[in-house]
Amino acid sequence: MTVRIVLKAIIMGTNIPTDIGDPMTLDLFMIRAQFPALRRPAIYFDNPGGTQIAQPSIGRITSYLTEHNANHGGAFATSVESDAVLEEAHQAMADLLNAARPEEIIFGNNMTSLTLHTSRSIARTWQAGDEIVVTRLDHDANITPWVLAAQDRGVNVRWVDFHPEDGTLNLEDFQIALENKPRLVAVGYASNALGTINPVAKLVKMAHAAGAQVYIDAVQYAPHGPIDVQELGCDFLVCSSYKFFGPHAGILYGRYELLDELPAYKVRPAPNDPPGKFETGTQNHEGIAGVLGAVEYLEWVGATFGQPYEEKYAGRYQGRGLRLKQALTAIRAYEFEISRCMLEVLEETPGAQVYGLTDPRRLEERVPTFSFNLKGWRPRQLAERLAQEEIYVWDGNYYALAVTERLGLEEGGGMVRVGPVHYNTVEEIGRFGEALGEVATE
Repeated sequence: MTVRIVLKAIIMGTNIPTDIGDPMTLDLFMIRAQFPALRRPAIYFDNPGGTQIAQPSIGRITSYLTEHNANHGGAFATSVESDAVLEEAHQAMADLLNAARPEEIIFGNNMTSLTLHTSRSIARTWQAGDEIVVTRLDHDANITPWVLAAQDRGVNVRWVDFHPEDGTLNLEDFQIALENKPRLVAVGYASNALGTINPVAKLVKMAHAAGAQVYIDAVQYAPHGPIDVQELGCDFLVCSSYKFFGPHAGILYGRYELLDELPAYKVRPAPNDPPGKFETGTQNHEGIAGVLGAVEYLEWVGATFGQPYEEKYAGRYQGRGLRLKQALTAIRAYEFEISRCMLEVLEETPGAQVYGLTDPRRLEERVPTFSFNLKGWRPRQLAERLAQEEIYVWDGNYYALAVTERLGLEEGGGMVRVGPVHYNTVEEIGRFGEALGEVATE
């Protein structure tokens, strides 16, 4: 199947940005062939909780375990080969995020563990009476680690609200929160509950003007669009490869001078410079190899489908970095169409209430992560009913507890969440709409 996406603002009356390229074609047969799990007769709309893994990532994991499996720093062949794979993985993630150097990339078990670890190091630079800022739109992994660290250090926590009617961050509230010159601002790139994309470049600029460091949770955004940490100017950014077609692993970017200065909780023989001083103990080497494979998959997408965007990025990026930016831009373009289709399905379903942005003219402000409730159905009950139709969706709060609390939905079981990605098809969204429509009339 081939899905043609015309990237012009006139399409279906939507306000699709006109600067992202010429009309293009994604060959979904080629894309889906890269994901063995898609052979299963199911519709995977559970992607916000974790995407399916691409074959190049599986291949890297397998080859690592069968050919290079060894611990770090040995004088023998497999250890040398293992170290080379890990070094390449650091460079690949630096290319994906446009970090200035591979030493700015730190691997860990997941975003939550990395943030808990890093928050302890950063908090050691705070003084009692200082202030930090968190938002109610964030995943709890970018809230509670900072709240706990603040409690340990006698630091005040300032909360920034979001607008319940459309799920966008309250920028006036954010500006007020900066008046007391906070030490750190923790904010998400995109909401894992409502799909909202925050204006992170603007937020970073505002926070830096107030003297604050900025820690960005990009877990939900990473599979949906290009990231450039140097362009953003952020101090730290975290993501998880199991959200962008790889294995369960977390990745932290930090500006080298900050990582170098920060104290690390580590054992004595461990390195004293980044990234080694933060990559404590023996790492999940096969998982890191899998991250390299996930980046290589995205590089293939860029080389195969990203030609319309080469001119857009020419001169700014080269080699793998260029192909990765082309890939994520091509993916972002395709996802405008599936977002529009998903919105139409949900808006046309009797009794469905969608939370967050629903205006099709504002698609550039969200990723294709949608949360809703259906009248007469509790979220878990509806998720189970859709599972009977082999349609996989999430229910609950997805660890975005502050969101469901703010919307008054926590006691009722939260929301149902659907999240197509670029390997999903318009036809699958249509099948989901038919199933949801049938459920709505039961």
